[in-house]
Amino acid sequence: MEHIRCLIIGSGPAGYTAAIYAGRANLAPVLYEGLQPGGQLTTTTEVENYPGYPEGVAGPDLMEDLRKQAERFGADLRNATAVKSDLSQAPYRITFDDQSVVEADTVIIATGATAKYLGLDDEKKYAGMGVSACATCDGFFYRKKTVAVVGGGDTACEEATYLSGLASKVYLLVRKPFLRASRIMQERVLENPKIEVLFEHNVEGLFGENGVEGAHVVKRQGEADEKHYDLAIDGFFLGIGHRPNSEIFKPWINTDETGYILTEGDSPRTGIPGVYAAGDVADPHYRQAITAAASGCKAAIEAEHYLMEHKM
Repeated sequence: MEHIRCLIIGSGPAGYTAAIYAGRANLAPVLYEGLQPGGQLTTTTEVENYPGYPEGVAGPDLMEDLRKQAERFGADLRNATAVKSDLSQAPYRITFDDQSVVEADTVIIATGATAKYLGLDDEKKYAGMGVSACATCDGFFYRKKTVAVVGGGDTACEEATYLSGLASKVYLLVRKPFLRASRIMQERVLENPKIEVLFEHNVEGLFGENGVEGAHVVKRQGEADEKHYDLAIDGFFLGIGHRPNSEIFKPWINTDETGYILTEGDSPRTGIPGVYAAGDVADPHYRQAITAAASGCKAAIEAEHYLMEHKM
């Protein structure tokens, strides 16, 4: 069985940044890239809020730059996905889908979170062309335009409120006849003149030539007064939450009710010595590339200190 000093699971900004720092510290890090090398940013066409790119950068190009930087400092990047973990005792044992099993003195979990989608074929068709699951990431491109947000909880209300500061009009499409969001979030949305809440609305599809130009919606689906019509929009935002990719670690690590890994204070420590969580898998609030990268840096520094203290 292969023994690794520093194992990094996941390859978004958190994973690659951890690999950069661990590599520079001569920890000989091994990084498994998972199902989507580069993480969620590989599905984003333009990133304008990551420091160091004054003209903006395509999401895949940004992740390729981080990947090359990790390789430059000696990170061993591998193409496999973790499917099982045993964190009951050190060294920790991780099993991957290529049947390989490794033992690691330190583990950095950077497996990210997956945005929840409605399951429409058009969501894939227009990915990066008007469909987004992150208003903070992509809202800038819809200044003075009309957008729609799907969802009725806090996430959707937060996205709609943020977008109202940029877009000329925001539709909030809510499946139920009420909002599930907290009272204060409901008030912010309902009192915002730029947000129109469309209760009892379901989205059936999207349309447009070179990007999203509208949504096919149905009002009061299944009722006698069911109505189908098209809603003209320039952007379509999912606000139905994210699913942290933490399932295989749950037997050993504390998570919140959604599955986000709980860490100690503002550190990446999980409570298991030598095991750290970085990026969106432990961040239900910000979910930005820059905050993920920062937490990856923290995790690598913690791993370095742990290995030094234990003379590993």
